[in-house]
Amino acid sequence: MQVSKCLLAALSLTALAGTVQAADEVVVYSARIDELIKPVFDAYTAKTGVAVKFITDKEAPLLARLQAEGENTPADMLITVDAGNLWQAEQQGVLKPLKSAVIDANIPPQYRSSTGAWTGLSLRARTIFYSTERVQPSELSTYEALADENWEGRLCLRTSKKVYNQSLTATLIETHGAAKTEEVIKGWVNNLATDVFADDTALLQAIDAGQCDVGITNTYYYGRLHQQQPDLKVKPYWPNQNDRGVHVNLAGAGVTKYAPHADAAQKLLEWMTTEEAQALFAGLNQEFPANPKVPASKEVQAWGSFKADAIPVEVAGKRQAEAIMLMDRAGWN
Repeated sequence: MQVSKCLLAALSLTALAGTVQAADEVVVYSARIDELIKPVFDAYTAKTGVAVKFITDKEAPLLARLQAEGENTPADMLITVDAGNLWQAEQQGVLKPLKSAVIDANIPPQYRSSTGAWTGLSLRARTIFYSTERVQPSELSTYEALADENWEGRLCLRTSKKVYNQSLTATLIETHGAAKTEEVIKGWVNNLATDVFADDTALLQAIDAGQCDVGITNTYYYGRLHQQQPDLKVKPYWPNQNDRGVHVNLAGAGVTKYAPHADAAQKLLEWMTTEEAQALFAGLNQEFPANPKVPASKEVQAWGSFKADAIPVEVAGKRQAEAIMLMDRAGWN
């Protein structure tokens, strides 16, 4: 049934490519799933009367579709996750650079493209999680320290094929250079308690079950799992607080290069960076608002505050290819 609904949505949006769209609507291609984006669009429609039509899919199919459609695309906006994916979209020429005083005022520059092609909308920390039964927070310090011998056979990691880990590695390269980063990654691989995991939720469950003691995942996976399992014996730890800070990535969006309604799409994107929209957008997925004037939800605030890495997140895209090759050399599958 879900496949059929997605197919119907895809066909209906494709049909828009050959027709004149209404002036009071915006069409969005979103890698963010329905339940995490529909309430935001509904709120915008209720406020402005502008209808927002959208289709959700994985990043790669959406990018391929935008490239194939070219000037005939019905899409006005692309929403996706991870700065690496947004960088790829920018490099593939499917996004339109914007000049927006609203976005510039609402979103810090490290969470935006330097060309104006995209902006972050919500933040997620890719941080260390630990067993509250077998690890004391005082034993932890930095990402790099997880390569030390005392963590041998105690570390869990997600696959290197996931862009989240590629972005983390890219920022390590930016900070330390390739040689030092490869040394760290090799140490992580050497300390693995088990094979890498396909997703972050399974990794957190492995820590809870005693399969490993520490791991690295995105905070919102923890938020989801903790809601389902309040007695989860796992907590987040904020590393590198005495130097660069915690690795932060984002979900973000840009207006498409051939947007039929570029002005309307820009207005929607600008609104999504405002205080009014930010709490809703971030709260739906247990994330941190990208607008620093907006507090996180009470549950997210309960995890504690931290200093975030100030490296511009677009570095994750610029160094993505280098990171992938380095992870391969280090044996991170």
